[in-house]
Amino acid sequence: MAEKSVGTDSLAMETKKAYAGKKLRMAFIGCGGIAQTHLGVLQDFPEVEVVAGVDIVPDRLKVMEEKWGVRAVYADWKKMLREVRPDAVNICTPNGVHARPAIDAAAAGCHVLTEKPMAMNPVECRRMIDAARKAKVLLCVGFQFRYHPNTEYLVRAREAGQFGKVMFVKCQALRRRGIPNWGVFGRKHLQGGGPMIDIGVHVMEMAHYVMGSPAPVAASGNTWTYMGNKKSDVVSMWPHWDHKTYTVEDLAIGQIRFDNGAILQIEASFVAHIEKDIWNFTLMGEKGGCRWDPPAVFTDSAGTMVNAAPAWLDPRADFTALFGYKLRNFVDGCLKGTPLRAPGEAGLAVQKMLDGVYRSAAAGKEVKID
Repeated sequence: MAEKSVGTDSLAMETKKAYAGKKLRMAFIGCGGIAQTHLGVLQDFPEVEVVAGVDIVPDRLKVMEEKWGVRAVYADWKKMLREVRPDAVNICTPNGVHARPAIDAAAAGCHVLTEKPMAMNPVECRRMIDAARKAKVLLCVGFQFRYHPNTEYLVRAREAGQFGKVMFVKCQALRRRGIPNWGVFGRKHLQGGGPMIDIGVHVMEMAHYVMGSPAPVAASGNTWTYMGNKKSDVVSMWPHWDHKTYTVEDLAIGQIRFDNGAILQIEASFVAHIEKDIWNFTLMGEKGGCRWDPPAVFTDSAGTMVNAAPAWLDPRADFTALFGYKLRNFVDGCLKGTPLRAPGEAGLAVQKMLDGVYRSAAAGKEVKID
């Protein structure tokens, strides 16, 4: 059974009452590239005031001051929490630095939005959830693809009973040649893994959301590294990555088994000898199936096999728009008590699946998911 969200009715009512007519004072922990996307979107949120920025890189703090007008900048998030006392924090650090600031911020009475994946492992996720529950604050994970119009359409189809019992889902987040040549994406001790935890997480979480979020019970998988740790002169969209510090996988394949008998398969790559990049999932149910892109439902009607595609979906589905949707849900959760679409429990379930695939790859056999 899925756990109940931190965003309970009583907490939502308390939050709405506490912030009635107020601005949300938000601080950023991590001010690099992804934070800049958040900051750009928040310009259209007059009810949000960005009050502080935290980063260990001085140049990023300079950008916060000069570009965004944020005067309270820090290298230490604990000092920032003590001195600024924000209402909420937005954590945009590398994966290995999600849990600790989230726990500290919750203890300081701050609502927390953290970028995906939620943390490095399920234990960290559990500690984050416990800290938020204890402090009675919101904890939200930045899973923007569950706000995508395609995803929302397929969720409605599942809720309408068009799929019946879901049996199998196949997820693909595959790049032919797309190793990031910036940041720390190639360093396992800071990221937790490569394409599985970085991009596979997106397709996995939206597919799991469409399935109805069943509980994972077992995982099997494998990982391979065959190019990222070597110098390459092949022309690609992000050439000249740091192969000397590359310790993550190039390709990961996993299978998750759920408590309702359903199976999810996931393929994720930074490097794969395929025709083109793929970002998609397909679903098979007893009554019908679906595809995420282009969105369609496959079923039988009037004695005929039917492929049903939506005539119109909200076209605002680019990268920036999806950030706007997830930020809107978090901000409204803080100010109005709106239920979170991606609470900490959703992040924990996805982290269990990611962790299961990596543990299985290391063990060479299927592993149980607690």
